[in-house]
Amino acid sequence: MNARRRWGLFEVFGIEMEYMIVDRDTLAVRPLADLLLRDAAGTGAWAEDVERGAIGWSNEIVSHLVELKTNGPAASLAGLDEAFHADVLEANRLLAPHNAMLLGTGAHPWMDPSTETRIWPHGGAEIYATYDRIFGCQGHGWSNLQSTHLNLPFADDEQFGRLHAAIRLALPLIPALAASSPFLDGRFTGYLDARLETYRHNQARIPSITGRVIPERLFTERDYRGLFERIASDIRPHDPDGVLDPLFLNSRGAIARFDRNAIEIRVIDIQECPAADLAVIGAVVALLRQLTAESTAPLEAQQAWPEDLLADILLAVAKDGDQARIVDGDYLRMFGLRERAMTAGEAWRRICERARDDFAPDARRTLGRILAEGPLARRLLRSTGTTPDRAVLQEACRTLAGCLAGNRLYP
Repeated sequence: MNARRRWGLFEVFGIEMEYMIVDRDTLAVRPLADLLLRDAAGTGAWAEDVERGAIGWSNEIVSHLVELKTNGPAASLAGLDEAFHADVLEANRLLAPHNAMLLGTGAHPWMDPSTETRIWPHGGAEIYATYDRIFGCQGHGWSNLQSTHLNLPFADDEQFGRLHAAIRLALPLIPALAASSPFLDGRFTGYLDARLETYRHNQARIPSITGRVIPERLFTERDYRGLFERIASDIRPHDPDGVLDPLFLNSRGAIARFDRNAIEIRVIDIQECPAADLAVIGAVVALLRQLTAESTAPLEAQQAWPEDLLADILLAVAKDGDQARIVDGDYLRMFGLRERAMTAGEAWRRICERARDDFAPDARRTLGRILAEGPLARRLLRSTGTTPDRAVLQEACRTLAGCLAGNRLYP
């Protein structure tokens, strides 16, 4: 978000999408992000950021991953999937001479982080090396997780408190739409969203960094800065030189960015194609609009929910996705649902039907398929079964790569 202007609720959107770089033949991860960014920059020098009109490219902590992101705030979600898709095609063109390409989904199905992790070696390498020294980044929770980040703005403290309350309530439901990571180490993990299950443990050495993934009940900048102070105090013995900034260490499922007056949602697994990502984002935004407008529950009731209760629901939905059964009627009432229990998938169908006029026709069709057939993890399991061998997983990934190149849903 642009720090020079304070945008109001839902006036603009910031989206970041992380993609794996894989071999075109074997579909194994390839640590080529530095070559890709160098070639995209066209200067012959190593680059950490490349601006390409509406979309920018950048590196992340590991070298087999590249991030595509809106280059500044986007005034609308409409058309963004085409913009991202055009840059996916350009990245694939640049990777073709290396016999590589991009691949979506929240985790590579058979990557071995202990042998295949390569930490980014160029600009910012000291920060990444410090992370690696403290936490050990050769694990799935660090080197094998790809997500879509949604940044939403707030203009002042009142809007921050309203938006943060809404996001805290929405986070547990998101994996029912977005789970795309059922496999790790070549096996079904038992979780539709294994990325979230591993992510919540990756900084367990310093618990204040991730907390329960659901943020605490903090609804003013002053109160939230107390969290930054706690993280700074806890990291200091491990980082005496102050390499790591507490602002960026905060790893909850949604993080407040007061430097740009935005909240960044981080629990969305990346999907098989930008059209699916934007459909999921559209549903999340529609729900947050309802909550911030208090059309389903008053603000005071939304802000009252403790993170432990919400974290328990999040874990259940991360495990079973759309089929997770929510049995807390009080939680369902926050979304205007009067039943005492229902599946997370049914809750989303009801929420999206109520907001159907918020979606463009293409997004409505894409979202309709996700709501009817389940998140990508569910569709992958239908096609591979729960005990696939390497050949079956390779074929699924080959199909996924085609979905990304063609901007179409997994069949």
